[in-house]
Amino acid sequence: MPVLKPNSWCRLFTRPLIALSALLTINTACADTRLPDTIAQRMTACSTCHGIDGRASSNGFYPRIAGKPEQYLLNQLRNFKNQKRHYPAMTFLLDNLSDDYLREIAHFYAQQNPPYSPPQTVTTPAAILERGKALALSGDKSKNIPACIACHGKTLTGISPSLPGLVGLPRDYLNAQFGSWKSGSRKAAAPDCMARITANMSLEDINAVSSWLASQPVPANSKPEPQLTSMLPLSCGSIN
Repeated sequence: MPVLKPNSWCRLFTRPLIALSALLTINTACADTRLPDTIAQRMTACSTCHGIDGRASSNGFYPRIAGKPEQYLLNQLRNFKNQKRHYPAMTFLLDNLSDDYLREIAHFYAQQNPPYSPPQTVTTPAAILERGKALALSGDKSKNIPACIACHGKTLTGISPSLPGLVGLPRDYLNAQFGSWKSGSRKAAAPDCMARITANMSLEDINAVSSWLASQPVPANSKPEPQLTSMLPLSCGSIN
């Protein structure tokens, strides 16, 4: 067995002591900078997909949730948890949360009002955009497709408490939701009005209206309208 010189003994014990001292210092610093247990702090986990304060981006896939009507947000959280909407990451995150906590989350994001990103730049031909505009503003009676503004507000910013805004959403996200309704993988409370409307839309209609909506600037007053002022064109279980 080799004999350690005196200086070697010193180095043998000093290095672990230095490491232990550094670890204790880090632990003490972590204890002193413990994050506040607030709903805002807890929701930072959502920013990975939905952006800071739920603002998202007009060019990505994930939707803006900031400022959406509170009951709409709660309905969607419940739908993900109950798998009426299918996105495994959302279902996993919500699976063990109480309904009261879902209400707290919905309330938090409904109160947020960060600025919107500029509208998405689309390269869709003008004729297709005109078709999308017509569907959004006037609908198509020959195909029993009501105008988007009939349910989502005159400026398409939504109507409280349950109807979401459509402006400021990415085209890929809008297309994906239409596709989910058309395939039956996305469901809402019966009668499911969006499933009925989407069933009457061709893929060309979906592309046209999604492209036009994604390209529209958000009005200065981006908040949802406070209440319905006229009857919806068809019965919709999500607002009951």
